[in-house]
Amino acid sequence: MTRGKEISTKQRRRMVTIAGATTVLVVGASATAMAWPQRGADGERWWQDRTAPVASSAQETEPATTTAAATTQATSAAEASTPSVGSDTEVTKSASAAKSGDAIANLFQWNWASVAQECTTVLGPNGYGGVQVAPPQDSIKVNWDNHPWWEVYQPAGYDLNSRMGSEAQFRSMVQTCRDAGVKVYVDAVINHMSGSDFTAEGATSYSGNKYSSMTYPGLYTKDDFHQAADCPTASGNVEDYDNVKQAHFCQLGKLEDLKTESTYVRGAITKYLNKLTSYGVSGFRVDAAKHIPLADMKAIIDGLDKTADGTAPYVALEVFGGKGELSQAAYSELGSVLGLDASVDLKKAFNGNISTLKSFGDNLVASDRSLTFVMNHDTDRNEDSLQLKNTAKHRLATQFVLAGDYGRAQVYSSFSWKSYDDAPPSGSNGMITDTDCATAAWDCLDRDPGVLGMVAFRNSVGDAAVKNWSDDGANLISFSRGAKGWTALNNNSSAKSQSFSTGLAEGSYCDLITGGLKDGACAGTTVKVGADGRASVNAPAQGAVAITQDSLL
Repeated sequence: MTRGKEISTKQRRRMVTIAGATTVLVVGASATAMAWPQRGADGERWWQDRTAPVASSAQETEPATTTAAATTQATSAAEASTPSVGSDTEVTKSASAAKSGDAIANLFQWNWASVAQECTTVLGPNGYGGVQVAPPQDSIKVNWDNHPWWEVYQPAGYDLNSRMGSEAQFRSMVQTCRDAGVKVYVDAVINHMSGSDFTAEGATSYSGNKYSSMTYPGLYTKDDFHQAADCPTASGNVEDYDNVKQAHFCQLGKLEDLKTESTYVRGAITKYLNKLTSYGVSGFRVDAAKHIPLADMKAIIDGLDKTADGTAPYVALEVFGGKGELSQAAYSELGSVLGLDASVDLKKAFNGNISTLKSFGDNLVASDRSLTFVMNHDTDRNEDSLQLKNTAKHRLATQFVLAGDYGRAQVYSSFSWKSYDDAPPSGSNGMITDTDCATAAWDCLDRDPGVLGMVAFRNSVGDAAVKNWSDDGANLISFSRGAKGWTALNNNSSAKSQSFSTGLAEGSYCDLITGGLKDGACAGTTVKVGADGRASVNAPAQGAVAITQDSLL
């Protein structure tokens, strides 16, 4: 939807429900319908307005989750053909556990049982450090369109019975993932409650709670929301996304806007988030954070308890562009922000010339303040990023994010969809069914063998800087991470053979993308590096090669 266009009642209802635009504690972009329809007012400019790199302020750094094993290795292609979550066949694990790092798998709208199993069988064994999960709070229950995905972005309360499972199942999932060495990050929807189109129906939530307009028994009443008098627009909705007062005091697509300047409202929000950390959650993606004033967001973050890891929660805020106090730069002073600008740059490069990625991140927020990804649920639907249906390019771009040194890397796995409102596979009651990666209903990029290989690469090279950059001026690039690892990425439709300077010591290395080490032997292709540090490599079409000091034979 562009600014000034008439929208139908049904479209407005969808916008309200979509208003899950996320700001994360991993504060992230909201999943709301309003996050993307406003591309003309908000979305289209959020990458054009950015300026120079933003200096980061001090933020408590969360230590990476570690596992007992010291060997980094990728799962072979055969191993990666894992059965569906919930199947009777056990997912094959690596011969020895991989080192864990900072890579996060975003399992968008997987139910709690499926997340727990993925942590145990895929994420933990292959070195993922974290998993982002869907908003766990109670939400509206829409009895049309097979329960659209955006239901969970319209809270009806803060109890933890949702379409992903019960509170007990959520708590068990968190502990299971922690036991596997994987930290859990929750998508936190705290800017608003449900949309007025649905409260008027006097609907019943997934928890069975009754609610009505600006009235959520035992939690919020009308006094806890911004009213028409607080908003300068006649519609009561945000119309100019660069206007501070509208962004902070008007409704986002008719979603009932919480009065976050209220001590009571802040307390209710922090109580909810602290309950999650008491269950073992390590951080949050904050939905629609741009629509929460900076002072209010800071007060909420300051009220959070330390996690079971002994650190402040990791916070990633969803901020779709803007200037001044509505900018990503401003919100990055409070925590990380979602890498929405980065996803636009990645789309442009992989649809054109990836040699431009030599300067990737230079004009974005500081690296330690970016949760970087190729796409999320919003950008997938508004086409501001590469999409999962562009399988080869999306995989290669994800490998680039994992291989590089800009931001904290996130890998997106989701359900397949055709129409905007499509729900994840669910029962007639709206409860999401178990993820089945063996079917076309789910896109499980987190377990793709080439992606797992690059997770291993990332964990092996750590924080070593990008060095030895080489490109052909078009779609073949290579670089090392110090003297710890080297990779080449080929975005051409045909394989490319070339001699590269790797920056690594002489020896034979096992390519992590085609299999990595298994029981001390190379399950993939061998790359020979000469005494001069050079290697002759055949980079596959729209594919990658990656070796590290840990894959030396």
